[in-house]
Amino acid sequence: MSTVTKEDLHYIHPELVEGGKKYKDANADISRPLETFPTKTWGIALAVSVLTFTIFISEALNVVGSGMGRLGLNIPVGWGSFIINFVFWIGIGHAGTLISAILYVFRQQWRTGINRAAEAMTIFSVLTAAFFVTIHVGRTWLIFWALPYPNERGVLWPNFRSPLTWDEFAISTYFITSLVFWYIGLIPDFASIRDRIVEDSPGQKVRKFAYSILSFGWVGSARAWAHYEAVVMILSGLSMPLVFSVHSIVSFDFATSVIPGWHATIFPPYFVLGAVFSGFGMVLTLLIIMREVFRLTEYITLKHLENMAKICTLTGSLVGLAYGTEFFIAWYGGSEFEAFAFINRAFGPYWWSYWIMVSCNVISPQLFWFKKIRTNPVALWIISIFINIGMWFERFVIIVTSLHRDYLPSSWDMYVFTPHDWIMLFGSFGMFFTMFLLFARFFPTIAIAEIKATIKSPDAKGFGH
Repeated sequence: MSTVTKEDLHYIHPELVEGGKKYKDANADISRPLETFPTKTWGIALAVSVLTFTIFISEALNVVGSGMGRLGLNIPVGWGSFIINFVFWIGIGHAGTLISAILYVFRQQWRTGINRAAEAMTIFSVLTAAFFVTIHVGRTWLIFWALPYPNERGVLWPNFRSPLTWDEFAISTYFITSLVFWYIGLIPDFASIRDRIVEDSPGQKVRKFAYSILSFGWVGSARAWAHYEAVVMILSGLSMPLVFSVHSIVSFDFATSVIPGWHATIFPPYFVLGAVFSGFGMVLTLLIIMREVFRLTEYITLKHLENMAKICTLTGSLVGLAYGTEFFIAWYGGSEFEAFAFINRAFGPYWWSYWIMVSCNVISPQLFWFKKIRTNPVALWIISIFINIGMWFERFVIIVTSLHRDYLPSSWDMYVFTPHDWIMLFGSFGMFFTMFLLFARFFPTIAIAEIKATIKSPDAKGFGH
């Protein structure tokens, strides 16, 4: 076994940490956004997000107080923008758990530069989704009726056969597990930030106290690391089935009905693939900006972005296969109602939404077959935006085009967004980005401990050889 000297530093995976970084460099670079005064760019972004979030909350209170009639809902289209946005935001959160749990179990070390931001994105997107489904019930102050609370009066009881109740259990379990997994991973990094703080002012003393509380007295002993790794592995194992179960259960909201276009056994895998696809699209959108703004290009490298682009290519192709399978089964099944539902999707009055969905979700990811495109951050960011747009339109197509023309032509009607629908849609991005920007300011956006695990210690003797 050869000896590694300070002059001969190498990396286990040099494409994952560039620039010849050492342990102290990783600590300094990743902690920089937390230790320096907020930049002008960050301040402007937060101000815009908070303003949008405030408008979102005001409009939500307006809808709760005035009723759902303010929205574009009508008799055939009883589910509209709120359920579209709910399914969209739940899907966004799938990439975080996939990157954190499944890739951890399979020892894919390229996850280390992107897992922390993806985990945070999961938490914030689930909270945003929960906001929509809470308002959609109409009488929000009676939302506790859906909970399995003790019923001494004997007149109310949750309907456990309803897929909406299944949503409640699946999403709450997913959220709690993801939150615990995210926070456990933050503990060693909080300790690293705590140890870097010099108590030379009252403000620094407050910061040190806050990070000391958050780090739970972490000292980095061998025993602490052994327990830490055991807990992370257990949580990863628990999280893996949640990636598949949560959006499968969300798909049951549709698949267990008898509405043409919804009643399909392909929905669970189709929804899961779409969720992973949209989640990775949003991760690309956020990380490409974050790596430039926070100067983290050595830690979020082109290798990370390229691997995520490859996953988008795979999942986008599988989503395209699902689109084709739906049309084939509609023809092969011989049901004229089912066939009409899909012909109406592609060539009916909402044809434009269907072809936007196909163009963004199926065609645009195929550009990632070219290495020059999937290693170009600008091209990646633009295509990731198209993926996000396409996945929102997928939920629009599934919900609206299946409902606006039902079995009775006399009840057909068009669904049109009102200004209130648009405000709630764009306001939800304000809610999401407000939480994400605050996270980026006060929490390390990259897992410091995991990044350092890919860097050889200058004092290591033969490590990795």
